Amino acid sequence: MTSKTPSSRSYRGLSQEERSAERRQRLIAAAIEVYGGQGYRQSPVKSVCAEAGLTERYFYESFGNSEDLLLAAYNEAIRGLVAEMTQAAQAAQAAGEDRARRAHAMLHAYFTALKRNPPAARLILVEIRGVSAAATDAYTDTLRGVARMVGDIFSSDGEKVHDLFALGVVGGISLIALQWIQQGYAPSIEELIGISLQLGSKWLDAP
Repeated sequence: MTSKTPSSRSYRGLSQEERSAERRQRLIAAAIEVYGGQGYRQSPVKSVCAEAGLTERYFYESFGNSEDLLLAAYNEAIRGLVAEMTQAAQAAQAAGEDRARRAHAMLHAYFTALKRNPPAARLILVEIRGVSAAATDAYTDTLRGVARMVGDIFSSDGEKVHDLFALGVVGGISLIALQWIQQGYAPSIEELIGISLQLGSKWLDAP
């Protein structure tokens, strides 16, 4: 008969490591809601723990401080947003759409996701800014990563979209989105897409 070590004992079918991972995810989901809804600087750790239904000792099981959690929540929100954008662009490409229609599909996914989840939108566009050097680096790295992704998706016939041009377009659209959410999600998504497409009109009109 074998015995389980303390780290491998299960509870309700979950190992200790799995329970710890589950609590971490609950805290991240709670942080998106709390930091994006109330503001990072206005939200102590206990507020996030209350939202997650966990005590503070479980917070320190996974995170060293609130900034660590902010970065984890930001990265989680960004992963979901980028996944939706990528799927939309790839679906349009598979359907044989031209670059303008692929860009429209990606932008529609982007703005729709932001409007659907206001706390995540504010976390991504507002709360991450200016917190610390690490938070600023995370935001900048995201812009660069999305710009590379966009450049790869919209390059054609061996033509490479210049990294700085793609970064400028993505950064401009990010600022448009920031103003949009601060204006209560006005104007409409379709109008917003039309405005955003003007940033890359020369690129999109190219053969």
